Amino acid sequence: MLRASHALSCLLAIALPTAATAASPQSFKGEYTVSFLGLSIAKSTFSSRYENGAYSIDGTVSSAGLAKLFDDTRGTISSKGTISGQQMQPQAFRADYTSGKKASMIDIRFANGVVTSTKVIPEPGKRDPKDWVALGAGDLKSVLDPMAATVIHADSLDTVCGRTVKFYDGEMRADLKLTYDSKGTISVPGYEGDTVTCRMGFEPVAGYRKGRKALNYLKNHSRMMVTFAPLGQTGVYAPIHATVGTQIGTLTISAGRFEAVN
Repeated sequence: MLRASHALSCLLAIALPTAATAASPQSFKGEYTVSFLGLSIAKSTFSSRYENGAYSIDGTVSSAGLAKLFDDTRGTISSKGTISGQQMQPQAFRADYTSGKKASMIDIRFANGVVTSTKVIPEPGKRDPKDWVALGAGDLKSVLDPMAATVIHADSLDTVCGRTVKFYDGEMRADLKLTYDSKGTISVPGYEGDTVTCRMGFEPVAGYRKGRKALNYLKNHSRMMVTFAPLGQTGVYAPIHATVGTQIGTLTISAGRFEAVN
């Protein structure tokens, strides 16, 4: 599922409450439903913890509803790293998925903000250099993994949007550009309060095939909106709702639970 649709992988990536700088250990939990045209197609749960300047995130993802009839996918995702100031610095990311009897894995390692290794199973096929945008020497510097990519450290809701996040999923490097759209309120189990919604632009940088229709649509035509809410008083803002327009309909992620836990 992660490699079949970059739109869905981006949505799953942003459905992550994570940890924040704080004097004492803190833990967070999120439960999300992914729907397509109003029908549930996937569910995900994530838990995270921050302690002594380090963060760890663990999650599960599984297909749901009618989607299970066509693609029974289950997976686990994990990420860990450190936080320096308002900057997340990942150290390791891993995603393991099983779709039917077919297993897949993505493992990314980092050091000082630079990707040092990437392992993908099954290995990607041979790329035609005529239509493939290869990764350059500088493309994997100061990048975030899919779990850390859109969790925002900010001074307030007013400063969540208005930034570009460098994103790497094990194959493709892309920029996620957040611009302010609106403010609002939301009520879900674990959280009731203010939110800010950003429009999310998608710009592929490298590691993709030229002329790919799905990517061109995401870049030039898709309406992608992400609504952020604060995780307590931590200074971290995590997505609580998101939508991504695709060529055949809209993908939606909604939090069923969004809370800090003791």
